[in-house]
Order: sequence, then structure tokens, then C-alpha cells
Amino acid sequence: QVQLVESGGGLVQAGASLRLSCAASGRTASSYNMGWFRQAPGREREFVVLINRGGNYKYYADSVKGRFTISRDNAKNTVYLQMNTLKPEDTAVYYCAASSIWTYRSPEYDFWGQGTQVTVSS
Repeated sequence: QVQLVESGGGLVQAGASLRLSCAASGRTASSYNMGWFRQAPGREREFVVLINRGGNYKYYADSVKGRFTISRDNAKNTVYLQMNTLKPEDTAVYYCAASSIWTYRSPEYDFWGQGTQVTVSS
């Protein structure tokens, strides 16, 4: 089992930055590929980005490419999502998740955090 706890969300104005953190506990998080997803009201959960176990491979959704950066510190069992140039359409609950396989499909993730709200005002 892996427990995931997100933090760092908040209310910001368009153009601002936020850094989300996802702290993992339990079974070694470095054993998993880690992803970030988001879900806006009335919409399906959407893939944002994922990172492999070693942190050297990353895959971004087109909607965030060039603005968001994922990283991980396996010594701290923590994954980060640096979000720059935020837009109102980035408003959503952001979730981190762990998967034993390399995938952007949410049903294939094994463990999920509770989510953190990001709200971007125009």
C-alpha cells in the first residue's frame, strides 16, 4: 500500500505560479511511476503529467506542456508539480497517483491521493 497526500493548492490570479507536492508513505514510492491528474467541476478526470521511477522520463499533456514541470525526490518520497503561467482553465482539483506501469490512463493507477484544489481567477 502507498498513501499519497497532496498539498500546495490555493487561489491565485491568472499568470501566477503554484507548486504542488505529493508526499508518499508506506511501500516505497520510488517503486512507482507517478502521475498528476485534475478534475474540474462537471468534467471527467484529466491526465496532466507523469514521471517514471527514476525521474528521467516525463510525459505532459499538451494543455500544460511548457508551463508545468514535474519532478521527484525519491529520498524524500515526494513528487512535485511546478505550475507556471496559470490560466483560469487550470482550475480543478489536482490528484497525484501511483502506477506500477507507464501509463496516462487513470484506471491503471493503483493508488490516489485525496486531491488539492487549485483555483485560478481571471
